[in-house]
Amino acid sequence: MTADPIAAITEEDRLRADLYGFLSALLAGPPDQALLDQTAALQGDTGEMGQAIAGLANVARVTSPKAAEREFTKLFIGLGRGELLPYASYYLTGFLNEKPLATLRRDMAAQGITRAPNVYEPEDNIASLMEMMGGMIAGSFGAPATLETQRTFWNRHVGPWAGHFFSDLESASNSVLYGSVGAIGRLFMDIEREAFRLGQGN
Repeated sequence: MTADPIAAITEEDRLRADLYGFLSALLAGPPDQALLDQTAALQGDTGEMGQAIAGLANVARVTSPKAAEREFTKLFIGLGRGELLPYASYYLTGFLNEKPLATLRRDMAAQGITRAPNVYEPEDNIASLMEMMGGMIAGSFGAPATLETQRTFWNRHVGPWAGHFFSDLESASNSVLYGSVGAIGRLFMDIEREAFRLGQGN
C-alpha cells in the first residue's frame, strides 16, 4: 500500500493546494450549480483574505449557472476574444504562444506534468497554472514538490504576471462573480510571493 501524498504534506500546504485547485476550477470554465453551491458555503474571517472569501460567497449565492456562463464568456471568450486574455505569454510579451509557453512546457516535462488529452488551450493559461501549482504542492504528479522547486516554478511561470491578471480580473467591466475571484487571487499571489521570499511554505 502506498501512502497518500496529501497526508504527507502539512495542513498549511494542503490549504494552499486546495486554494490553487479552487481558483483553477473557477477559471477553467463557468461554474455549475454544484461549484456555485460549494462557493456560496465558504466562510471567511475578518482579515482581508477572509473578507474577500466572504464576498465571493455572497455573490455566488445570488448567481445562477447561466449568469456565470454569460459572465465567463464575456470575460474570456467573447466575439473573437474576451475582455481578458488569461495567458502568461500574452501578459509577458503581448503575444500568444511565445517563449514563456515554450519555457513552461520544458519545465512541465521536468516535473512529469502532461497536458490532459481533452484540453486544447495553451498550457500557460491561468487555470492550468493554478492547477499545476496545487498539484505540485499536493503531490499529484509524484512526490510533493520541495519548497525550492515550488519557488522556482512560481517565480518563472506565475509570479511575474498572475497578480496583474487577477487585478485586471477584479476590475474588469464584465466582472461580477469573477471580481471576487480576482480579489482572492490577487491577495493569494501576494501571500505566496512573500512566503517564497521568506523561504516558508506559506
